[in-house]
Amino acid sequence: MPLVSNSDLPAFKRLQSEGETIVPADVAEHQDIRELHIGLLNMMPDAALEATERQFFRLIGESNQIAQFYIHPFTLSQLDRGAKGQEHISRYYQDFNDIKAQGLDALIITGANVTQPELSKEPFWKPLIEVIDWAYENVTSTICSCLATHAVMQFRYQQKRQRLSEKMWGVFSHQVLDRNHPLVSGVDTRFNVPHSRFNDVSHSQFTLAGLKVLVESEKAGVHLAVSEDLFRLVFFQGHPEYDAISLLKEYKREVKRYLGGDISVYPPLPEHYFCKQCQAILEEYRSALGAGQATLEDFPEQLLLERLDNTWHDSAEAVISNWIGKVYQVTNKRRDLPFMEGIDRTDPLGLKT
Repeated sequence: MPLVSNSDLPAFKRLQSEGETIVPADVAEHQDIRELHIGLLNMMPDAALEATERQFFRLIGESNQIAQFYIHPFTLSQLDRGAKGQEHISRYYQDFNDIKAQGLDALIITGANVTQPELSKEPFWKPLIEVIDWAYENVTSTICSCLATHAVMQFRYQQKRQRLSEKMWGVFSHQVLDRNHPLVSGVDTRFNVPHSRFNDVSHSQFTLAGLKVLVESEKAGVHLAVSEDLFRLVFFQGHPEYDAISLLKEYKREVKRYLGGDISVYPPLPEHYFCKQCQAILEEYRSALGAGQATLEDFPEQLLLERLDNTWHDSAEAVISNWIGKVYQVTNKRRDLPFMEGIDRTDPLGLKT
């Protein structure tokens, strides 16, 4: 179903050029189609700010629900921004106070870069809690992605993430543990998900918090879990929104950091992501670097692009479509009523009956 271009955000034009259905706001106003208003709290650093918009917008727009989607991006002022990132936010993003006044049907909270070993010391900690607490009482369902999952697990459930011995980085196979939950209805029982993180909340921690784990990997751990009411909070530890190129871009940034002296060890390849031919191309490039015969400008990105596979997008699209469908279902039940009036707050999807 279509995304409504309710602002001049460049992401709409970019997605339209890729074949996504984008409806101008003035046209949408005259169509008798149910509206869903979805917030995007984008905490990603400047380099990934616009790509993250497109990734989540694309997944929402590909939902098979009969609705027009209004996306409301916003961020936290406590996050460090450069001039370009701040200009983009000032021009296209909304203020959280305005969003609270207007209301949302659903919310997605992205990950973020951290600067402190303890999450509660981050400058965005208290403002993030404010957003999540407001959403818990006023929004039908909230997806927490990566860092947002770790933050909620700490301040709401007293489960602190644990530092991994090495970065969890690559594309990993996952198994659906509860095939009856509506968020994974129609999804392959085993599917891939990209991960990129240094920290982990374990299956046992989710269980101790009284939460339900839906999807897990033997190597990468929990990917998808839900709150005790099975819907209000949805937790991702992986990155189902990633484009095929996302890990390549991240790997290139790591190579740049190595060449700049920010890290002392040449970055390992993301697991299960590059084909054998890609690995050979990258090994040749690394050898040329070591021999002083190449620079960052020689990074073989163009050679790799056509050889990258995306083995996770269809399952990501299915999960997000299921999520939006349940948001649609619950919001229709309480339409024109105060938030959650007439809805069992412990079982909004009616799974226990």
